[in-house]
Amino acid sequence: MTYKELTGQILKRRSFLCIGLDTDPGSMPVHLLKADDPVFAFNKAIIDATHDLVIAYKPNLAFYESQGARGWISFEKTVRYIRAADPGVLVIADAKRGDIGNTSKHYAKAFFETLDCDAVTVAPYMGEDSITPFLSYPGKWIIILAITSNKGATDFQFFANSEHKKLFEQVLERSSSWATKENMMFVAGATRAEMLADIRRIVPDHFLLVPGVGAQGGSLEEVVRHGMNDNCGLIVNSSRGIIYASTGEDFALKAREAASEIQQEMARLLPYAPSTTSVQP
Repeated sequence: MTYKELTGQILKRRSFLCIGLDTDPGSMPVHLLKADDPVFAFNKAIIDATHDLVIAYKPNLAFYESQGARGWISFEKTVRYIRAADPGVLVIADAKRGDIGNTSKHYAKAFFETLDCDAVTVAPYMGEDSITPFLSYPGKWIIILAITSNKGATDFQFFANSEHKKLFEQVLERSSSWATKENMMFVAGATRAEMLADIRRIVPDHFLLVPGVGAQGGSLEEVVRHGMNDNCGLIVNSSRGIIYASTGEDFALKAREAASEIQQEMARLLPYAPSTTSVQP
């Protein structure tokens, strides 16, 4: 999916919502545990109920890898089902990969060839050669960790060098030279929404994947105020607040209601983008 296509979907759907499929058998409705593949059954119901309200789904690989081979099968089935249900939705593998070049080459092959995901989250700590293999796939995206929404983000991400540049600012400056807005995004946690203005000074045109809205306490309005650009430039993720809105048999309906509430707020906030009628080149 290209930058223009992604922006077009945002304007068409009046939404920049991503639902995180952090699917935990211990948290899903009990009646689904009788299914042959409970994780996929849960995901399928969530997708059926919400796909017209979102522009992306983000399965978190930890929740699938913890199930062993069975979890990978559930993940593959989920990706294929999203493709079939709504080709206009971005599939983000939240895998946080990043390793020496040859290893990254196989990670890229796994997510972009074998699994046909649109995007994968990557950690930039090992530098450019750990990222380059992901950039050889036209129409695919890498999403680099910049500022995360967890408490431990302060352990390293805000350390400043002798020029008073914080580590996350150095990551943004250096990594943005490796690719363009057409195939690179950045993770920017919503629990630090005020920092989005600093990010925008460095990468004004790139998409930002913003976790932390909902259960983690991030404010959508603050994210929009500090992070939206001329083409929206935001993919805002909510996971637990949507997929676990109910643990009863009405879980899919309640998930739709929770997603719809966020989507309606996004539709209200989108006109505040300087341009929502055309896609800037």
